[in-house]
Amino acid sequence: MKRKTQLIHGGIAGDQHTGAVSVPIYQVSTYKQEEVGKHKGYEYSRTGNPTRHALEELIKDLEGGEAGFAFGSGMAAVTAVMMLFNSGDHVILTDDVYGGTYRVITKVLNRIGIEATFVDTSDVTNIEKEIKENTKALYIETPTNPLLKITDISEAAQVAKKHDLVTIVDNTFSTPYWQNPIEQGADIVLHSATKYLGGHSDVVAGLAVVNSKELAEELHFIQNSTGGILGPQDSWLLMRGMKTLGIRMEEHEANTKKIVDYLSNHPAVQKIYYPGLENHPNHAVAKQQGRGFGGMVSFDVGSEEQANKLLTTVKYFTLAESLGAVESLISLPAKMTHASIPADRRRELGITDGLVRISVGLEDVEDLIEDLSNGLK
Repeated sequence: MKRKTQLIHGGIAGDQHTGAVSVPIYQVSTYKQEEVGKHKGYEYSRTGNPTRHALEELIKDLEGGEAGFAFGSGMAAVTAVMMLFNSGDHVILTDDVYGGTYRVITKVLNRIGIEATFVDTSDVTNIEKEIKENTKALYIETPTNPLLKITDISEAAQVAKKHDLVTIVDNTFSTPYWQNPIEQGADIVLHSATKYLGGHSDVVAGLAVVNSKELAEELHFIQNSTGGILGPQDSWLLMRGMKTLGIRMEEHEANTKKIVDYLSNHPAVQKIYYPGLENHPNHAVAKQQGRGFGGMVSFDVGSEEQANKLLTTVKYFTLAESLGAVESLISLPAKMTHASIPADRRRELGITDGLVRISVGLEDVEDLIEDLSNGLK
């Protein structure tokens, strides 16, 4: 089954009871049992819901895993996956991770004794240097948010397997349409489904896919125990959004390439970050492990003052958190998505006060370029 077909016909298609083409919204909390312990596959909607299950089957198929899990947000999915580990365990993470991931690791999960080291995984040789006796996992974000760094998933997973580590990959920016980490050796794949998978700025959700029955049992136990599940309404919205993921991702990228060409030649832009550029440090890796480069771009305009002038002038790029929607979004990571990261740490990473991040939408690209041109004057 080709990818666009799988987006529409993957998972559980329709409803066998009524013939409905769309999976129904099962707005139900509990289910009738014929006798104690004898039911039709569902007993309580925290444990399992037919609409959520259809979504979980779909993302499982798209990522090529053993089982999928739907959570109330991307951070709920990240937190549940990190609960696979115990107090005293150590995890290595990509240095340029999403600010919310950095925050939960350093401000919440550290309270229960999970240790973490952040390294530049775009150079895979950095990983092995940080492995300790208590290291249990390698957490990769690729492409990263907001500097669009690329990590070679296959090479990183080989290092992890050598040391019996679980490899976790945040695949939010690429989506399963462009990149499939499990095929390249990852054990767990994460998505902030709020972004490209939903695609319409109308749902908050997180997804996880695991590659083994053992991990599936462990993560289901955690999901059922902690209860950070996605509701049936949002599960249905997410499935509806995912049906058009393929055509959206292709259009996002087509628009992005033209905008990157424009920004690359603009005198006000000091530096541009996009893995589709041949001068990107890991362009060859991005090209090899993915089928596309995505619709996220970051660029430096030199100062917070210049960035704010741009942000307050544009009219088609909406100043807002999030990304991956049909409408184009613009943000200042240092003050928005990555404000939870200490200023000195941001400077060390290269997240300057003049760094602007755009999520290129589906508007006419000529309008978007004109919008940026007015803002950069």
